[in-house]
Amino acid sequence: MATDQPTAPIYEFNGFRVDAAKRLLVRTPDVTVPLTPKVFDTLLYLARHSGKVIEKDELMREIWPDSIVEENNLTQNISVLRRSLGEKPGEQTFIATVTGHGYRFVPEVTVINADESNRVVERSSNAGPGSVQGDKNRSDHRIRIVAVAAFAVLALSAFGFFLRRSDQKSPGAPITSLAVLPFKPLVPENRNEALEFGLADSLISKLSGSEDIVVRPLSAIRQYSSVDQDSLEAARELGVESILDGTIQTWGERIRISAKLVRTSDGKQLWSEQFDERFDDIFAIQDAISARVATAIRIRLNTRGKKHSTDNLEAYRLYMLGRYHTAKGTPADLRASIPYFQQAIDLDPAYALAYTGLAQAYGVLGIFGAMPVAQAFPKAKAAEQRALELDDSLAEAHIARCMGLFWYEWDWRSAEKECRRGIELDPNNSASHGHFAMVLSNTGRHGDALAEVQRSLELNPLDLTQNALKGQFLLHAGRTDDALEHLRKVTELEPRFPLSYLFAASAYIEKGMFVEAVGESKKEHELTGRSDLPFGAFALARSGRRAEARAVLDQLLTGSTNSDMPAYNIAMIFNGLGEQDHALDWLEKGYEQRDPKMTFLKVEPKWNDLRSLPRFVDLMKRMNL
Repeated sequence: MATDQPTAPIYEFNGFRVDAAKRLLVRTPDVTVPLTPKVFDTLLYLARHSGKVIEKDELMREIWPDSIVEENNLTQNISVLRRSLGEKPGEQTFIATVTGHGYRFVPEVTVINADESNRVVERSSNAGPGSVQGDKNRSDHRIRIVAVAAFAVLALSAFGFFLRRSDQKSPGAPITSLAVLPFKPLVPENRNEALEFGLADSLISKLSGSEDIVVRPLSAIRQYSSVDQDSLEAARELGVESILDGTIQTWGERIRISAKLVRTSDGKQLWSEQFDERFDDIFAIQDAISARVATAIRIRLNTRGKKHSTDNLEAYRLYMLGRYHTAKGTPADLRASIPYFQQAIDLDPAYALAYTGLAQAYGVLGIFGAMPVAQAFPKAKAAEQRALELDDSLAEAHIARCMGLFWYEWDWRSAEKECRRGIELDPNNSASHGHFAMVLSNTGRHGDALAEVQRSLELNPLDLTQNALKGQFLLHAGRTDDALEHLRKVTELEPRFPLSYLFAASAYIEKGMFVEAVGESKKEHELTGRSDLPFGAFALARSGRRAEARAVLDQLLTGSTNSDMPAYNIAMIFNGLGEQDHALDWLEKGYEQRDPKMTFLKVEPKWNDLRSLPRFVDLMKRMNL
């Protein structure tokens, strides 16, 4: 974004500092508030024009100079910015909405020039648009202050070095983001990946209990398990201020763990220690490491939720094996995780986390059609409820319950309640925000959904699933071009991630670009091998290649059994062929089978030509949509 000043100054207001050069928002004394680039641009422009009413069109031109965007983009930026500044709903402490015009930045802003020796105080003005006299008086006032400040430069120049140093983050300042890498084997030939990931997973869980720090989840760090992984490189890619990793060596009944905490900015080691204990003391080792790290980075650990852990070493080992498999995310690994969780429960029937792992494994298998929903979701529900009976403060259990209520029971209100409870218990859990975004999107609350998925990505920027889902949410919000642009960036980030091609195929259909839609669908098929891809066949049918679409449909009809029939997908292909009665018949089958994809019925634009039909209206009513 082009600047309107020759230097990159710092703007201070109400306990915040906006550093234009470093593109940082800092809450004093030294707590960095994460903002996406466009949200930061919005704040910077508002702060530069404090007291002035900025028209919406002007803001949109400045923030998106090379793009044509909708007003909703700006509205979302303002909403995220208000939350980041701590402004509560209904308040206008920082950003005032001027009806019919735009926004006004309320606080008095102090401007510090690049050399930090020339301070200019810009006072907010309540003058409305067109107040020329107010602008002139403010300009005259600034000129007088600049003249005084210019003289002050001479007197303060001797202290410039010390003033410049004060701009840098103090080495002792609290760290606000952390990643725990999988611990590496001291002897590579004796790898125990389940133990390596399990230790990292346990430490992530313990450190995530603090509200003072954002800890990247297991899904974000699992790719950094190579024995020769550069920890600082991983830290920079993960966008964290510090990294915790170490080595493991086991022999007989003993375990040796070496752990170190390193600051990303300068590679300085903040803490290190070696633990040489009996293996049955691993719980004490985990507590010691998390306590030492908390002291080193000056955070407070939250001890709530101790009920969900176990003192049974074998149950813990089995739980780690289950988590190791679920982190991989494939249907085969999810199935493999189930016996481990179940065996852990058999050894410790009060192990709430093991029940949660079991619920998540069954739920994901049901959502993706890798297990019949009538088998998967009742088992998931039983595990969810038992976990909550054992420990109602377990955020993961509330999120698992939210997913069951949403994907299978279609109880939208209760699903939202459970998601909100999970986020309340663990506000820095990126997956929780992502799940809640899906609930909001599929029930038609697109602005809120986009805000939630953005929060998820702020907490875990490299999450490919949430990045791709943001493209789907944009599409369902009617922002097709934005969706395609975003999905293009996801494929650049990881060309072998299939979801981005699935959603891109859907978006191209909405633009009538059927050749491109078929191409994207083929890319997904090459990566997944799945034959039940509806968007490609839908695009074939709508482009006049009906025989090819019919061949896909016939393959689905002859290759599926009643228990795994993808009713929703079959209905979509029939609708692409213009056979609306058959499409409605198969949507009824989807309703009877509780096909999870039926949750998209309200927002998927491929059904728009059916929405006025009585059978479709009745179906929507029965689904409480």
